[in-house]
Amino acid sequence: MIFGVPELEDLGDLHGKSVLVRVDFNVPLAGGEITDDLRIRAALPTLKWLQEAGAKVTACSHLGRPKGEEKPEFSLAPVRAHLATLAPGVDLMENLRFDAGEEANDPAMVAKLIDGYDAYVNDAFGASHRSHASIVGPPQHLPSAAGRLLAKEVGVLLGLRDKPRHPFVAIMGGAKVSDKLSVIEAMLGVVDALIIGGGMAFTFLKAQGHSVGSSLLEEDMVETCARLLAGDKAIHLPEDITALGPGGELFNPEAGGEVRQVGRSVPDGWMGVDIGPGSAAAFGDVIAEAGTVLWNGPMGVFEDPRFAAGTQAIAQAVAESRAFTVVGGGDSAAAAKQFGVDGDVDHVSTGGGASLELLEQGDLPGLEALRGAPNV
Repeated sequence: MIFGVPELEDLGDLHGKSVLVRVDFNVPLAGGEITDDLRIRAALPTLKWLQEAGAKVTACSHLGRPKGEEKPEFSLAPVRAHLATLAPGVDLMENLRFDAGEEANDPAMVAKLIDGYDAYVNDAFGASHRSHASIVGPPQHLPSAAGRLLAKEVGVLLGLRDKPRHPFVAIMGGAKVSDKLSVIEAMLGVVDALIIGGGMAFTFLKAQGHSVGSSLLEEDMVETCARLLAGDKAIHLPEDITALGPGGELFNPEAGGEVRQVGRSVPDGWMGVDIGPGSAAAFGDVIAEAGTVLWNGPMGVFEDPRFAAGTQAIAQAVAESRAFTVVGGGDSAAAAKQFGVDGDVDHVSTGGGASLELLEQGDLPGLEALRGAPNV
């Protein structure tokens, strides 16, 4: 067991048994083709272990947000075809969210889901912060366990939370303070330094009295940011900004608008969209001294090449660090892959929201459910 959660070995003899595996195959699709199969490949160790143990394996997953309706664009057919090439013999159900009972945690949905199965495995870390039927229902009725991916995520992230190697540096980016406030507050209890970038940095800069021009700002969070800055933990904010001038548009260089570096104060009519080179260098120095690094959230709008330099610099600094490095899923994982450093960090999480909630609260509904399984 890991943190009180049963693992695959705790299921006993599986020869001839039917096992239901909740996976997270919520993969990106374009024109019916999978553009990134990371989440499918991440589940293979669990699926193959179960097959080698003699079990008949059926996987189940959600894809997108069909809102309880059978919508062709959310069909798992392309995923099923790809899975057949990677793990022959593993069946895959249709999209769980075609049934409204999945997100409603309907007992009838749970009963239908587990019918005919002898055991259940949760390997869907990215969905384990949801109290959905397929996550919390089966462990109430079947011998259950965490799959290899879920167990690894829990071990790494709770290890960060409970016993990090110091100095522990967290890098938080993304758009809004309000989206990550509870995580920021939780992390300030365990980190030695917090680096803030992305759109949320402007609310912190405003709290210091800087002008932010037309940059993203949550006015109602300014006082909260001021309170956080007054604490005893080191919070590093950008010292220069890459800004887009009046008339400019993101993802549309042809629209015009000057791009230039400014200090911590952004002029009226200008929009801050990335950290500047000075900030990237300063943040890199903090990262270089770390014993543990957690990165969650980009430093700017890295999808626009004009504003990718800050995120790329941080990605490179994390990759080159001698610390134990964790990329916290979502946009950070996409950035790490885009800049070719995803293979140079110690752990890339498969769950953005789940990883943050686990770090914040120390538990997830999916883990709690597994601890209550009949085989525990």
